[in-house]
Amino acid sequence: MGAALASSEKLDAATDYAERVCHGEILAGQLVRAACARHLRDLNTGAARGLFYDPAAAVRVFKFFAFLRHSEGKFAGKRFELAPFQRFIIGSLFGWRRRDGTRRFRTAYIEVGKGNGKTPLAAGLGLYGLIADKEPGAQIFAAAVTRDQAGIAFRDAVNMAEASPEIAGRIAFSVGSMAVPVTRSLFRPISSEKRGLDGKRVHMAIIDELHEHPSAIVVDKMRAGTKARRQAMVIEITNSGYDRNTVCYQHHLLSKQILADIIQNDAWFAYISTLDPCERCAAAGRTSPNDECGQCDDWRDERTWLKANPGLDTILPRDYLREQVAEAVEMASKENIVRRLNFCQWTEQAVRWLSMSDWDACPKTLPQLEALRTRVCYGGLDLSTKIDLTAWALVFPPSTTDSNWVLLVRYFVPEENVRPREQRDRVPYSVWIRSGAIIATPGNVVDYDTIEKQIIEDSRMFRGLQDIGFDPWNATASANHLTAAGLKMIETRQGTATMSEPAKEFEAALRAKKLNHGANPVLRWNAANVSVKRDHNDNYMPDKERSTERIDGIVAALIAFARAVRNQPQQPSIYLQRGIFRL
Repeated sequence: MGAALASSEKLDAATDYAERVCHGEILAGQLVRAACARHLRDLNTGAARGLFYDPAAAVRVFKFFAFLRHSEGKFAGKRFELAPFQRFIIGSLFGWRRRDGTRRFRTAYIEVGKGNGKTPLAAGLGLYGLIADKEPGAQIFAAAVTRDQAGIAFRDAVNMAEASPEIAGRIAFSVGSMAVPVTRSLFRPISSEKRGLDGKRVHMAIIDELHEHPSAIVVDKMRAGTKARRQAMVIEITNSGYDRNTVCYQHHLLSKQILADIIQNDAWFAYISTLDPCERCAAAGRTSPNDECGQCDDWRDERTWLKANPGLDTILPRDYLREQVAEAVEMASKENIVRRLNFCQWTEQAVRWLSMSDWDACPKTLPQLEALRTRVCYGGLDLSTKIDLTAWALVFPPSTTDSNWVLLVRYFVPEENVRPREQRDRVPYSVWIRSGAIIATPGNVVDYDTIEKQIIEDSRMFRGLQDIGFDPWNATASANHLTAAGLKMIETRQGTATMSEPAKEFEAALRAKKLNHGANPVLRWNAANVSVKRDHNDNYMPDKERSTERIDGIVAALIAFARAVRNQPQQPSIYLQRGIFRL
C-alpha cells in the first residue's frame, strides 16, 4: 500500500510536535508537555531499557490514514488529514519499539476535549489493525458496557471504510462485522451484555467514553484477551468525568504519575489535554484549576482553550465551543458538563445545581444580632453519621424591614478527625475551625450533646424560632431530647415531594440576589458541590450520591426552608412571580 507523503510532512512528525510543544511554539497543558518531554527524554535514555524509536513505522500508519475518507459532516468525502497532535499520538503508539521489534505501548490512555476527533482517530486505528498491521487472524473490537455504546466507534469505522475506495475493496461487510477474508481478520462491536466480552483473542481494542464505564469489567476483559498476541494494544479514549471511584479516574491518576515520572511503565502511553492549575494551586494538591484563584486557567478564557482542545480551529470549530461556553455561563446546570466534556476538568459532581456567580453576588454581611433576635425563623437539622460533618441551619424569611432571606448555618466535626478529613476532602477544616465557621466537638465521633446544647442556646438567642425540621434518619434520639427541652420538632423527610418546593424557593432567592449567606466559606463549598435529581414533573432535590463532596449545610438549609415555605402566607413567592430560569 504505497502512498507518497505530502511534501509538507516531516518524516518524524511525533518528535517535531514534541519539540514544538516543549519549546512553547504550540500551546499545550502541562500534562501534554509532560508527554512530549517523556518522548524526547526516552529518545536519549530508552535504549538502556531496550527501547528504540522507528519513525518509519509511524509513517506507515500516516500513509494508511491518507487513504481514509470521512463520511459525515463538513469533512464528508475528504481525506483524513491528521492534525499534529494526532500524528504525535500515532507516532508514539506505532513508532516506539522494544528490542525484539514489537511495539512498546500496550495501553493508550487518551483524554481530550469533546469534538477533537478522538473517536474517528480510534476508528481509523482499528481499520489499520484490521487491514495493515501484519497480524494474522487479527481480532479488532470496539468494546463498551452496552452494545449501543460500542457501536459508535464501530459505525465510524464502517462509514469511513465504505467511503474509502482503496479500503472498501479489501473488506467483507456484514451486519455488525467487518472482515478481511485473506488474513482471517475481523472487526466487531462487543459489550458486556450477555457475556459478550468472554473468549476473545484481542489484537486491538477500542474502548470509547471510558468515563461512562461504571466498572473495570470491559477494560479487564479486553486486557485478558490480549495474552496470546505479540503486540496487542488497548486504546482508551475519553473525556473527563466526576466519579473518582471509576476505572477511568484510576487510569487518569496512573497516567499522571507515569507522565510525572513517579511510576515507570514503558508499556503505558498517556496523552491528557486539559487546563492547568497555577503553581500555587498545583502545589496545594489541586488537580484542576481553581475558579476563585484568579491565576489558574479559566475555562471561559479563549486563550486557554487550545490546551484542552488541540484540534481547535481545524477539527473543532471555535464558534461551537463559544456557544457551549456561553450556555454554561448562563445555566449553572450545564457548567460542569461543559467543563468535563469540553475542557477535560474532573468536576466534583455530574451537574452543578447552583451558580457560584449568583452565590457570590448575594449579600455577604449578616444583619446585626439584635435585628435577628425577635425575627421569625425556622430551623433545619441534618445529623450526620458519627464521624462526618453535621449541619444545623436557621433560616429567617424576608421581613418588613429586610427583603432578604437570611441563612445562618453552624457546622460540627469531631476534633480528632480534622486532619484525616482535610486530607480526604482537600479543604481547610482547621482554618475554618479557627475562624469559627466550624465547631470542633471533643473526641473522634460527633458529640450530639454539644450539638443539642448549641440548638437550645440558639433557640434562647433567637426568640422568633417557630419550629425545627429534622430528617428522622439518625436524628430521632436528638429530636426527642430537644422536644423534652421545649422545642417544636417537625419530622421532615428528604424526598422530592417535601424538598422540591423549598429547593425552588432557595434557587429563586439566590438568582434574585436575595439570599444573605454571610459569606460562610463552608456553606459556599457545600453549595458548589450540590447536584440535584429531578423527576418527570421537574420536581427536584439534592442528590447526595451524585454530589461526591459534602453538601450537609445546603441540606440543613433546605430542611429549614421547607418549614419556612410551609408556614408562609399562601401566596406565590415574589421571586417565582419574577420568574426563574428553567433548566
